[in-house]
Amino acid sequence: MPTAKPDVYEAAMRRALLLAETVRGTTSPNPAVGAVILDHEGTLVGEGATQPAGGAHAEVVALQKAGERARGGTAIVTLEPCSHTGRTGPCAEALLEAGIAQVYYAVNDPNPEAGGGAEVLEEAGVRTIGGLLESEAEHGALRPWLHAIRAGRPFITWKYAATLDGRVAAEDYTSRWITSAAARADVHLLRAQVDAILVGSGTVLTDDPQLTVRDGDGNLADRQPLRVVLDRRHRTPTDARVLDNAAETLVLDTAVVRFALKALFDRGVRHVLLEGGPTVAGAFLEAQSVDEVVAYLAPKLLGAGPHAVGHAGISSIDEAVTLEIDDVSRLGEDVKIVGRPIWPEGE
Repeated sequence: MPTAKPDVYEAAMRRALLLAETVRGTTSPNPAVGAVILDHEGTLVGEGATQPAGGAHAEVVALQKAGERARGGTAIVTLEPCSHTGRTGPCAEALLEAGIAQVYYAVNDPNPEAGGGAEVLEEAGVRTIGGLLESEAEHGALRPWLHAIRAGRPFITWKYAATLDGRVAAEDYTSRWITSAAARADVHLLRAQVDAILVGSGTVLTDDPQLTVRDGDGNLADRQPLRVVLDRRHRTPTDARVLDNAAETLVLDTAVVRFALKALFDRGVRHVLLEGGPTVAGAFLEAQSVDEVVAYLAPKLLGAGPHAVGHAGISSIDEAVTLEIDDVSRLGEDVKIVGRPIWPEGE
């Protein structure tokens, strides 16, 4: 049995959590998982993260790097090793074949098709301990995937940029640029972490966005999220930039949130960035289908023009959606606020 001290395993899990962050947004429909392999003395001999769908899972990548040094050692994984055969074999079996003596993992796998790996390992005589840094893992790279599997719909991050009086454009609908270059660059980092970017046809008609991920020089990133347009009335022009060949685009003939989210979930989308205008934002809020809010607020006042959110089915202050603030930061001249909606009781 491995002889490392307990704090070594916690340090290894923190490393695994960092590894998972490096592949955030690239693994769906699989989770972004990190793994570390320690030899029997507690020395790190292998590490890895989940590869894009169809590629090796984190445990397999780490085991390949560790080789024979994994035998008799410890695997540290951010998610319970899977026990099913999909595009790749079960990670629990890979750990057994490598001769791993014990496994620490952070979060139980909620996927009924893949869960149960811990039981497989235990039955084979491998000491298996769950819950190591569970809270950190739940709020890290795994968060969107865990929510999607538990809720049966993608995790929704609503992003908007507005003035301090809540306007997303001037009265004449001009909107470039409300926020600073630093804030706009941060949006591209956010886009790079999601599976899909969603807007309504109104945004396409008003702003003609491309909805792509670009670097600081304006070049397209190698990986582009799916672009999604909700267009019940078939208003998207054939020459709209969202229909160019820079990325794949899905136009959905619906304005019903739950139908759109089911279609995306069935395509393997686990994290959606909502960038739509006031109407779409209001619809998602009314459907209680916003899981995270990222607001970029510019130190400007317009006094008129469209608001960030339209009708959301809220008629009194008692029905207001409160945000639990996770982070507040400065980006150039602007303020970035990240929060989680707390829905009114009884809803």
